Amino acid sequence: MGASLNEIKQRIASTKKTSQITNAMQMVSGAKLTKSEAASRSFQEYASKIRSIVTHLVAAQLSDLAEVDSDDSSETGNYHMMLKSRPVKKTGYIVITSDKGLVGGYNSSILKQTMKMMTDDHGSQNEFVLIAIGGTGADFFKARGINVAYELRGLTDQPSFDEVRKIVSTATTMYENEVFDELYVCYNHHINSLTSQFRVEKMLPISDLDPDEATTFEQEYILEPSKEAILDNLLPQYAESLIYGAIIDAKTAEHAAGMTAMKTATDNAQNIISDLTISYNRARQGAITQEITEIVAGAAALE
Repeated sequence: MGASLNEIKQRIASTKKTSQITNAMQMVSGAKLTKSEAASRSFQEYASKIRSIVTHLVAAQLSDLAEVDSDDSSETGNYHMMLKSRPVKKTGYIVITSDKGLVGGYNSSILKQTMKMMTDDHGSQNEFVLIAIGGTGADFFKARGINVAYELRGLTDQPSFDEVRKIVSTATTMYENEVFDELYVCYNHHINSLTSQFRVEKMLPISDLDPDEATTFEQEYILEPSKEAILDNLLPQYAESLIYGAIIDAKTAEHAAGMTAMKTATDNAQNIISDLTISYNRARQGAITQEITEIVAGAAALE
């Protein structure tokens, strides 16, 4: 019985240490989540402004494109390439996961639904190009024999645009070079600290601009350089900002998932400690009862 008591005490001590670690990790994830939510709100202000500018500048083109058949190739200019759909021979996917575990079902949700989507929509790997952000996703696809055209690992908890500039510019350049004809980003969208939602958003061609949202001015203004030159630089930048926004959103959802997972682990550890404490008290009471019984029996034998 003594060995059993010692074993239970060791398990209680070990579980308490684990609980302290998971509780600390929960608080760290909570702090990261707060920062990510603030960064996401700041980015939304920027995204809203650049969307307004782009919509105003391309309002006329958007109206024209609505009347032009998608097979018409008479339009020229990079901005038309960004705005106008073309026959889809290959599809590009950017899949955003975490680099590490301890985030509950965050990664499994993304990977399971992305695999199902690609299996349902494509007959072979030759029909899509995969770009992975996060080591978990990259390793997952490689283990299944799926080629990863480009991957990015080791993003910081609050990624700056400079960190992801290369991969987002690579994605837009691949689209311009017709490596693929449309681009989707697959990630978990942050709703709140307890909930995230799998999303697949079409990034290229840019199809979510509405000419009716364009700002109108009573007086004409002069553009320097020309509108075409501005759009040649602005539209790729807008597309890159959309991808960056998805990365920030995914990181926020990752921190929320990590906080929730560590809270669950801490609660489970407390439940285990409670059960072990009850078992310890019962075993200790049993040992005391046995000792008393042995003493009484010994005293009775001496009479």
